Amino acid sequence: MRIDKLLWQLRLVKTRSIAQALVGQGHIRRNGQRVVRASQDIVAGDTLTIPLPGGVQVIEIAALPTRRGPAAEAQACYQVLDPTRQTAIAGQKDQSPERGQLP
Repeated sequence: MRIDKLLWQLRLVKTRSIAQALVGQGHIRRNGQRVVRASQDIVAGDTLTIPLPGGVQVIEIAALPTRRGPAAEAQACYQVLDPTRQTAIAGQKDQSPERGQLP
């Protein structure tokens, strides 16, 4: 299944054109490799890293959806590997220890 269609059917993005833009800008990773084509095939067992407005989400595809159904049906097709949803590195506040304090 195409990655843009998968992201849309899993309800991770609102439209396929948004999914295509994310892929085109090089923001999506599949098994640690940058995805460069929206037509990239995805299979069950692949791990995707997706930057979303709420933070970066890492998911493992358990099954490929057959349609864009309800949210519960879509969520059954993947497993979230990092439920904390880390924010982008550039968006994080400085978390370095204060002077004189050890981490």
